[in-house]
Amino acid sequence: MTDDSLARAEAWLAEDPDPETREELRALIDAGDVAELTARFGGTLQFGTAGLRGELGAGPMRMNRSVVIRAAAGLAAYLRAEGRAGGLVVIGYDARYKSADFARDTAAVMTGAGLRAVLLPRPLPTPVLAFAIRHLGAVAGVEVTASHNPPRDNGYKVYLGDGSQIVPPADAGIAAEIDAVAALADVPRPEGGWETLDDAVLEAYLARTDAVLAEGSARTARTVYTAMHGVGKDVLLAAFARAGFPEPVLVAEQAEPDPAFPTVAFPNPEEPGAMDLAFARAHETDPDLIIANDPDADRCAVAVKDGEWRMLRGDEVGALLAAHLVKRGARGTFAESIVSSSLLGRIAEKAGLPFEETLTGFKWIARVEGLRYGYEEALGYCVDPEGVRDKDGITAALLVTELASELKEQGRTLLDLLDDLAVEHGLHATDQLSVRVQDLSVIADAMGRLRERPPTALAGLAVTRAEDLTKGTGTLPPTDGLRYTLDGARVIVRPSGTEPKLKCYLEVVVPVADHAGLPAARDRAAGLLADIKRDLSAAAGI
Repeated sequence: MTDDSLARAEAWLAEDPDPETREELRALIDAGDVAELTARFGGTLQFGTAGLRGELGAGPMRMNRSVVIRAAAGLAAYLRAEGRAGGLVVIGYDARYKSADFARDTAAVMTGAGLRAVLLPRPLPTPVLAFAIRHLGAVAGVEVTASHNPPRDNGYKVYLGDGSQIVPPADAGIAAEIDAVAALADVPRPEGGWETLDDAVLEAYLARTDAVLAEGSARTARTVYTAMHGVGKDVLLAAFARAGFPEPVLVAEQAEPDPAFPTVAFPNPEEPGAMDLAFARAHETDPDLIIANDPDADRCAVAVKDGEWRMLRGDEVGALLAAHLVKRGARGTFAESIVSSSLLGRIAEKAGLPFEETLTGFKWIARVEGLRYGYEEALGYCVDPEGVRDKDGITAALLVTELASELKEQGRTLLDLLDDLAVEHGLHATDQLSVRVQDLSVIADAMGRLRERPPTALAGLAVTRAEDLTKGTGTLPPTDGLRYTLDGARVIVRPSGTEPKLKCYLEVVVPVADHAGLPAARDRAAGLLADIKRDLSAAAGI
């Protein structure tokens, strides 16, 4: 490595407050590991609208206490510049490696900057933090979590006082303040002065979950539940007990927090194999449905028995919850991101409700004016925007279990309701082509290839409109993505904002005359989706 890079590494080592990462970095320097040191010191983790997220380790391209202290100092400086000096900052954290350390460092930095810092009492679901911001009248909130990323990762998610995640230009403003932080020794970090909350804020959150359900509704559906080695179990069990549902049967191997996530390759219910233990438990106990949270419990996965047990797609759960809320007389705007199924728009239109599409992410969905319900295909649902202005896997689990209970009383299932929606609005079938890469240039190359030579047809369907979303649209700000409208289908291609993935979202809509026509419509939809995947892969060179 260059002398300059070595000097950067030695300077970083000198001010690193964490004995573990100091030891790790010393070993890399002594071993002369050029490749690894270059990877860690070739830049800095970029603070954006997802905050920070990355692999744990020493150096500015990794998540560690030095990076977090700088991020906290930048956020504190931004809040003071915005006239929020002395305001309250709430800090939550999950059970990942270093999460508690990062949370305490954040509290110390906020206190040293003259803000009032409070820590949640222990590792708790992200939606509890999002609730606490509004409940306590805070000017900002921080959640230390990497959600469903691999065990070696951690992250730093920032909310402002409205309880929503940051969006531009706040992200750029905070990033500029982070860049302005000089030596860590210049960042005041007192040993105390912040408060660790008791369970009152959690009790207030749980009291709020009661409002999600209809008074006197059926509460009979039996569930198997997995917390996916995360922090959801205790809060979900408490919410279900308050609501009067049967106590969920736990997937014991995944019930307690464990930052190693030993039973899954990726702690994400969408990943192959992640739900296998839950399916096995369901085979033993024959519940009405399976509920899964991701590790920080802001997402909710649902599985049903369809011959064998299968996961419902996020778009299917999104439509089911929408139909349930419409039947209950919900008023207000229904919203989703552009990568989610167009079925929500059809449901809202028929119900005479306002409908909006946003860019990907709840930071956008949560800001829709008059929002009553929002969802995103990646298993995120906001069913109580006045309480939690973000996705919430606990209240979504309550609502879908209420719906399953009501259908059970009628001798019906969630699948029956999905069939009804297909006949009423057309069969909306979605799928995803997702490519995880080691080298980010693969994603850039694929996007460049599609921009230079956009496909004119996919699966034999003509592309009637090709949009480069970097230019924005009449209703959407610019974003790195491509949208293709086809005759009876839609495709969106974008790099993931949180993982090294290229994600392609596919939807086909097949008209259905009656229930008897559903099998043929499903076969046609499956064939079209498979052909679109094949043709899109070829066009993108992936």
